[in-house]
Amino acid sequence: MLRILLINDTAKKVGRLKAALIEAGFEVIDESGLTIDLPTRVETVRPDVILIDTESPSRDVMEQVVLVSRDQPRPIVMFTDEHDPDVMRHAIKSGVSAYIVEGIQAQRLQPILDVAMARFESDQALRAQLQARDQQLAERKRIELAKGLLMKMKDCNEEQAYTLMRRQAMSRQQKLIQVAEQIIAMSELLG
Repeated sequence: MLRILLINDTAKKVGRLKAALIEAGFEVIDESGLTIDLPTRVETVRPDVILIDTESPSRDVMEQVVLVSRDQPRPIVMFTDEHDPDVMRHAIKSGVSAYIVEGIQAQRLQPILDVAMARFESDQALRAQLQARDQQLAERKRIELAKGLLMKMKDCNEEQAYTLMRRQAMSRQQKLIQVAEQIIAMSELLG
């Protein structure tokens, strides 16, 4: 069963989402107003999904969502009465996985949560790929820098410098980036 943190940021229709969740058979492990520090609450409660019930998401709501999405990513579903496409885009950019306008019906909750979870997983996979590519690019740049330094130190060409680095990596059972960092550190030390 999903662990749900419900954030109620609406003065009207208080409890409409909680009632629909209970009717659909979900368990709300915690319910709070948005006057709380959402990242701290998420760390304490450790929900599987966060649901936000709001008439119109405020700047404070969006800031809290950004902080959670950055530091403790979770699927976030926002139920709102706000139809404005710009507000919807801002919410999604902030980290909202699903933006539902009007109509909280118990029978719709499971499919909505399923879509939010799938979208969240897809987004997380894309972010992981992007981070891996960024790291590869950064390592490639450092290896190229080390190769250039080695070419100057040993007065050799690019292929010879690369071969020297590979041999060093193999003989010490290290990755090429580790050898590159050693070359760069040595160059900085020797000035």
